Amino acid sequence: MRELIGEPLGPSEWRTITQADIDVFAELSGDHQWIHVDPRRAREESPFGTTIAHGNLTLATVDGFRRQLLEPTGFAYGLNYGWNKIRFPAPVPVDSRIRASLEIVELEEIAGGWLQMITRITLEIEGGDKPCFVGDSVSRLMAPAA
Repeated sequence: MRELIGEPLGPSEWRTITQADIDVFAELSGDHQWIHVDPRRAREESPFGTTIAHGNLTLATVDGFRRQLLEPTGFAYGLNYGWNKIRFPAPVPVDSRIRASLEIVELEEIAGGWLQMITRITLEIEGGDKPCFVGDSVSRLMAPAA
């Protein structure tokens, strides 16, 4: 995996973000802001002219994309340890297609047999001029028992 540090991986397959996806996420998160769930009002009042995905919905798609791009092997297991930085530079209008690219930024051996990996994940919108998501994911991978 050290050989992959700094190497771009991807892009993934495209995924369409539908109004149904947005509505389900609104139910799960409790975030029913009209800019996400009211197509009529969004069409009339939003600067985007349509509903947009929640930023955290965009974040929630990352793990599905990650598995298309990098599947670490040779470890007992891995854990999501958190995020160092997340940004949503562009909105995701309903029915947009998004895809991911990934770069391993850092690998560090830490105590207890763990390897900590920081991965920069970038999501783009088809036809967009800037990403809709950029985040530095922190994962911990446990070496197999000897």
